[in-house]
Amino acid sequence: MLPRGRPRALGAAALLLLLLLIGFLLFDGRPPAAGALDGDPSADRGGHNHSDCVPPPPPLPRCELLHVAIVCAGHNSSRDLVTLVKSVLFYRKNPLHFHLVTDAVARNILEMLFYTWMVPAVRVSFYDAEELKPQVSWIPNKHYSGLYGLMKLVLPAALPPDLARVIVLDTDVTFASDIAELWALFAHFSDEQVIGLVENQSDWYLGNLWRNHRPWPALGRGFNTGVILLRLDRLRQASWGQMWKLTATRELLTLPATSLADQDIFNAIIKEHPGLVQPLPCIWNVQLSDHTLAERCYSEASDLKVIHWNSPKKLRVKNKHVGYFRNLHLTFLEYDGNLLRRELFGCPSPPPSGAEQVQRALAHLDEEDACFEFRQQQLTVHRVHLTFLPHEPPFPQPHDVTLVAQLSMDRLQMLEALCRHWPGPMSLALYLTDAEAQQFLRYVEASAVLSARQNVAYHVVYREGPLYPVNQLRNVALAQSLTPYVFLSDIDFLPAYSLYDYLRASIEQLKLGSERKAALVVPAFETLHYRFRFPSSKAELLALLDSGSLYTFRYHEWPRGHAPTDYARWREAQTPYRVQWAADYEPYVVVPRDCPRYDPRFVGFGWNKVAHIVELDAQEYELLVLPEAFTIHLPHAPSLDISRFRSSPTYRDCLQVLKDEFHQDLSRHYGAAALKYLTALQPPRGSAPPRGW
Repeated sequence: MLPRGRPRALGAAALLLLLLLIGFLLFDGRPPAAGALDGDPSADRGGHNHSDCVPPPPPLPRCELLHVAIVCAGHNSSRDLVTLVKSVLFYRKNPLHFHLVTDAVARNILEMLFYTWMVPAVRVSFYDAEELKPQVSWIPNKHYSGLYGLMKLVLPAALPPDLARVIVLDTDVTFASDIAELWALFAHFSDEQVIGLVENQSDWYLGNLWRNHRPWPALGRGFNTGVILLRLDRLRQASWGQMWKLTATRELLTLPATSLADQDIFNAIIKEHPGLVQPLPCIWNVQLSDHTLAERCYSEASDLKVIHWNSPKKLRVKNKHVGYFRNLHLTFLEYDGNLLRRELFGCPSPPPSGAEQVQRALAHLDEEDACFEFRQQQLTVHRVHLTFLPHEPPFPQPHDVTLVAQLSMDRLQMLEALCRHWPGPMSLALYLTDAEAQQFLRYVEASAVLSARQNVAYHVVYREGPLYPVNQLRNVALAQSLTPYVFLSDIDFLPAYSLYDYLRASIEQLKLGSERKAALVVPAFETLHYRFRFPSSKAELLALLDSGSLYTFRYHEWPRGHAPTDYARWREAQTPYRVQWAADYEPYVVVPRDCPRYDPRFVGFGWNKVAHIVELDAQEYELLVLPEAFTIHLPHAPSLDISRFRSSPTYRDCLQVLKDEFHQDLSRHYGAAALKYLTALQPPRGSAPPRGW
């Protein structure tokens, strides 16, 4: 029999063991560093700024507006920002206000993108980076981000003075959690703390990476500025602008430049004023740099909140878990952004600009209407990402011409040949899904021909709806043309090798513009052969025409579409000649950039170009056929819309309804002058639809 006191002693030992085990689990198997519990941000003996031991954040007030600031410049950074925003929107449950510091390129892209995205409970404000450059341009910086990498330093002065708190993000981060959880960490700031940062997950600031490595001063391993919580109100009270400038000036007396842009200056300030920083848990900025120690931060990938691709190699960085991180990033890169247009139920907010009008129009549609699909497609607002790839605007020339066209994924193979035929600027609208946009990006990068061209602007219009919005695509490409004149073409046509130079010379000789209002007709031909020798001159083209290797366009299926060009006269013509408009005429033309836009009601197949030529004629454009110009259509499989047109009487009936409505609008707009169109455009009774129309 055991003495009575023995069980009590065993119980105490077991209790002590249990407490030790709980403590071990709480600290993830590591003993807490001195000062980790009392908020002291000083580094421990191993150079770590501990931030693991943070009490659970209080719940956020429901529907609190969260503010996020991002610096973004250029085409590539804009694409990165879109992926970041997708990951934030996927998890978010709160209204968001994005504050974007941008250059002119990024602003042009992102203003259009957010306007057409129409995400509920999201506001966007823009700030001109050019205006901020003088504040940081005096700082030598070796980082690849250039001056834009220093602009986070001036955010307290640049953002609205009544904005008290903001999350600041680099464009190369991906969220794997609700951003509200990060915002909630503001609650842990002491009265003195103004900046929340995660420890730098490399040995960079310890200064031992290579011989003569001399980093900027930092507290232990320092902190990474890819994810920042800023108390803007306190920073302004503390004269932040004066503080960082004095620190940078002092350090630059002995250091030649910043190596890590704003991060070096933030760390130098924290080294001098350690009480300003609130260390954040490492899972809020898992850094995948070349020499990352991020694996020490996490035990399982599911613990992570934010992934930071802070290596110049980005997704090609070496890391044993990079496959998991890359897949997480690719999930959002290829995610359908249309699915993020979801309401925040329970959080009332004003609708995005234009959304209410669209919703009202959609609500009035009759789903039993046989043409409901057409009506719905006309009202669809497509997300538009302008200049998806880097693009150099053409040097201004008074007679320059941009080739304008649209395409979908199944016509990508036409791009290389088109670039060989047309050396001038092009504005192309591509109708793609988010995943297809990434395939397109890889396609261009892998092509020596396409990647070498900087004067081709690719504008991605994201796919939504069952019908091809052909005229909406044309209008996007047309609106983004930057030259005085445009050649309105289609992607399955190859222009004559000399056409670009010939068009510019013709525009000058004919004195188009203020002296003459004209549309220059480029005669269209077609081959039924997938392989043929492209003619280098009009004489060679006529020889191919006579031998049966070429035909006038749609000669077998829809001759009236191009018959008014008068190909017999063109064979002998030496000078431009005028032709008259006729019903169903749809030539390819060169017109001033400010010409009438295409009628967006025409979606799918049929009458989309015809209606535009009617509009040009109604506005009294001369139709002048150029004697040495030509373009040739290459064979391809029929599109889905053509197949539906040919097989579905309902489809053709709906197209006739659209034509009738177009006629009515012509009458209202042009009055008696529209009578000739109403008479000429009436289809003959009992006539069958043309196969190629």
